[in-house]
Amino acid sequence: MTPAEVNAALMGAVGEVGPPDLGLRCLGAGIYGSPAALRTGVDARVLAGRLEKVPGIARVDVDGGFLRIAVACPGDLAADVVAEGERYGWGSVRSFSWPDRPRTFENPGFRVRYAFARAAAVGRRARDFGMRGGRPVGLERPEEQALLALLGEMPGWARHGELSGFLVRLADGFHDVYERCPALPQGEEKPGAVHAARITLAEAARIALSNGLKMIGEIPRERL
Repeated sequence: MTPAEVNAALMGAVGEVGPPDLGLRCLGAGIYGSPAALRTGVDARVLAGRLEKVPGIARVDVDGGFLRIAVACPGDLAADVVAEGERYGWGSVRSFSWPDRPRTFENPGFRVRYAFARAAAVGRRARDFGMRGGRPVGLERPEEQALLALLGEMPGWARHGELSGFLVRLADGFHDVYERCPALPQGEEKPGAVHAARITLAEAARIALSNGLKMIGEIPRERL
């Protein structure tokens, strides 16, 4: 489920008494928090019970008036980002530009642009190998979980117009996955479901980085 789908489920659970902003935010891979009960006056346990009936939501924990919502398959967010494409995380933000040089990791703009180029390269190489992305299940490495959490955060940063710093964090998260969780088989390793899942995750990161760069006024480049 995307953050928008989780928020829609929450709005449905609240009903007509809900304000337009229920304060939903991503707390981790597939975990979302909201003070909806405090903002609406609806009993938190009633909201939790309604939400747990929504397909795709696995569990809702209550802490006072705060809801902690866990989706059934956190990795599915990557597939949802791919499905939404250019619509994912879109918001109205101020134009922003990092300097083009130095082209080193000390330049946060380079880290973002290079992350996009790396994500695009994963897709190209996968196609060259005749491999395709698959359902993103089994993404259990800490780096993969961290990247899924960042993908879940993106709509909130875009909505509030504070995107440039977030894009650096997203880029760093993808670099960690790229370097430690190979999407393509290494050596004598045979292709498996985990590689297909990582190809989908890389495509989701590519789309998110592309959308973010376009929002701040840059044209994403697949080769630097």
